[in-house]
Amino acid sequence: MALDLFKKVETRKGLFAVEKITLIYTLLTSILILFLFQEMDHPVQMLVDRVLIAGMTFLLMYLYRLAPCKFSAFVRIAIQMSLLSYWYPDTFEFNRIFPNLDHVFASVEQWIFGGQPAVWFCDCFPQMWVSEPFNMGYFSYYPMILVVVLWYFFFRYELFEKVSFVIVAAFFIYYLIYIFVPVAGPQFYFPAIGADNVARGVYPSIGDYFHHHQELLPGPGYEHGFFYNLVEGSQQVGERPTAAFPSSHVGMSTILMIMAWRGSKYLFACLFPFYLLLCGATVYIQAHYLIDAIVGFISAIGLYIAVTWMFKRWFAQPMFK
Repeated sequence: MALDLFKKVETRKGLFAVEKITLIYTLLTSILILFLFQEMDHPVQMLVDRVLIAGMTFLLMYLYRLAPCKFSAFVRIAIQMSLLSYWYPDTFEFNRIFPNLDHVFASVEQWIFGGQPAVWFCDCFPQMWVSEPFNMGYFSYYPMILVVVLWYFFFRYELFEKVSFVIVAAFFIYYLIYIFVPVAGPQFYFPAIGADNVARGVYPSIGDYFHHHQELLPGPGYEHGFFYNLVEGSQQVGERPTAAFPSSHVGMSTILMIMAWRGSKYLFACLFPFYLLLCGATVYIQAHYLIDAIVGFISAIGLYIAVTWMFKRWFAQPMFK
């Protein structure tokens, strides 16, 4: 297996599918930055970042020609996937310009359910035996992505580029939604309006409050738990008041489960418990309204079909000649 990874092959010239979709997203958001230049906090730095990402992408393409093999192909794709950690908080730099819409979504949640399931859930089950499994599920989000990608790389390499494209392209579509639908979620909005308003079912508009306030209060649950602290630490570092609707955690994990099922029923069975816990955790830790999770699940099915069609129609090429 190790020798096969580094075995030199006749390379395919040009960009991989995941690199093409990254450059398309880079271009679209660059154009948006130019349109919103006067309203943005640091548009020049954002444009510089995009130039660097584009330059790195082309540099990796040319370096790949010096040692074309499965491993160097994996490095190219892995770097593009790792950039998702940059693109996620980047959505906040756009949507902070627009009026926050949490009052609309919280009101819809109140109208449908007669209250806030995100509050009920954690209030009813603060115990460690509930909190820890849900936080473990939430923390398993990125490891689930890694497991699915690595499984296809080692066992179904002919589908590896397609899988990586589907994941990255689906993320980018969610990110475009987040740019224009600024919803922060209960963990940001409820502290901003106060517990009294939440208890009374009053959800005032807060306008551009999050433009200047990004504080994330400690999440609910068993505060001394191992996984609780892992989730809390990761959120304090990388979370922003953005990307609540629809839930990409639910949406992307559903897409991962579809790909796991199609690749290996054993892989699907191993990931399924984590998937269920992750979906429940999005509401339990108040990262999302329940409607975010529901729409995240529904959107995932349509998104998987659409992005798979995009790959087959416009991007599909053999990894090697």
